[in-house]
Amino acid sequence: MKEIPKTHPRYASLITREKISQAVKNGIVHETGLIAHGRGEAFDYLLGEKTLPQADMAEKVSTAALLCAKSPVISVNGNVVALVAEDCISLADIIPAKIEVNLFHRTKKRIEKISKELSNYGAKKVYGQKADAKIPGLEHSRSLCDREGIYSADVVLVPLEDGDRSQALRKMGKTVIAIDLNPLSRTARSANITVIDNVTRAIPNIKKWGYKLKNFNKNELQALIEMWDNENNLRDMVSYISKRLNSLF
Repeated sequence: MKEIPKTHPRYASLITREKISQAVKNGIVHETGLIAHGRGEAFDYLLGEKTLPQADMAEKVSTAALLCAKSPVISVNGNVVALVAEDCISLADIIPAKIEVNLFHRTKKRIEKISKELSNYGAKKVYGQKADAKIPGLEHSRSLCDREGIYSADVVLVPLEDGDRSQALRKMGKTVIAIDLNPLSRTARSANITVIDNVTRAIPNIKKWGYKLKNFNKNELQALIEMWDNENNLRDMVSYISKRLNSLF
């Protein structure tokens, strides 16, 4: 990473790729996480690699939902920890919220490595190792969760998610906040609040809103949540991408 000059026009993108690559070598990210990252980066190109006003509003509403929650949980996987571990921990402290590791390609070793990585960055407690409960309706390893964490949460922030778990969490009656660069994905369409933004911008921005909204009363925050229309949000993001593509040619 030291060899990449800051003057390079793709500096931020190249640094992010290097972080993911190194995390694969360290056993934090599964090799398929590289594919997932590349897919997301392609959509970020379409968005212009910036946080749009619609995404900023989604991040504000997401913060309100987390602050109003009785038992909020930030669900993380290897990619999230490789890219925004410190920001996730800071956000969890601001809300406050629990952090739980949840993996599709789950092994005890990876769970332990990711949990240790979070602890090294300052996380006081990391959930996900007990796996003493299951999310109904899922047959793969993402169904495994901690009873005191995701299973008993009322609001779950799920960055870089696959859609079937978002749907299953919704069926459990939970409010799901998704961060997904693809507005057409099942994840984006099944969440209560979808942030169409790069996780490297979204988590710091939600953290920023956390500082700003922390002292708002619950009625003000609830009003923000109630005015939110996720279908319109996704429609606006698809429209933006379409118009931007047309303007380039």
